Amino acid sequence: MRSRHGNYLAMKLFIFAGTACLLMGLATACHQVQSSSTEDTNTVKSTNSTPQSNASTNEVAVIKTTMGEMVIEFWPEAAPNTVANFEKLARQGFYDGTAFHRIVKGFMIQGGDPLSKTDDPRVGTGGPGYHIKAEFNSHSHQRGVISMARSQDPDSAGSQFFICLGDASFLDGKYTAFGKLIKGDDVLGTIGDVPLTDSGSGEMSKPTTRVGVESIRIVPADSIK
Repeated sequence: MRSRHGNYLAMKLFIFAGTACLLMGLATACHQVQSSSTEDTNTVKSTNSTPQSNASTNEVAVIKTTMGEMVIEFWPEAAPNTVANFEKLARQGFYDGTAFHRIVKGFMIQGGDPLSKTDDPRVGTGGPGYHIKAEFNSHSHQRGVISMARSQDPDSAGSQFFICLGDASFLDGKYTAFGKLIKGDDVLGTIGDVPLTDSGSGEMSKPTTRVGVESIRIVPADSIK
């Protein structure tokens, strides 16, 4: 309800790559991480929408970007199917050649969209062709935590993920956190500081320099020094 000064609680509409995404906003303009529920029709379909987890804390993800490497440890005890899905896609090379297509300074960097392999105007709406169920847990969204992007439907995550640049605890219990950065915080900071331009929705979140993901490899934790 509006006050006489015009302050109010409202549903705030943002447009990402031409796709409408509703975000619950306050006057302080908290940003939530959403991808469209519309999957890219050109991505490979899968009947295994909830991969059976065989994830282990003995494995980590090495995210090789054009700005350096980051290493992520997983939380399979908290989000077993989410970890298994991420590992499966990484092993298939699904993420290779994608980019961190959305960056909100001080908040997060978002990637995992296959449409970001090219300058597709629909970027932000792509996925693997299926959704996985949410696994909300007690891990807080703090700097370096990796979590799944989704649309309004809690069970709409697919391949897009984000890595927090700071305290995003207002997302706790609403998005599936499934690991954290254990190496490459300087790289995360460098990516978070790239110059940005209007994404087309009024949000300053489109990198002016492409932040490419060359590969994501799943390797034994003891192989990382």
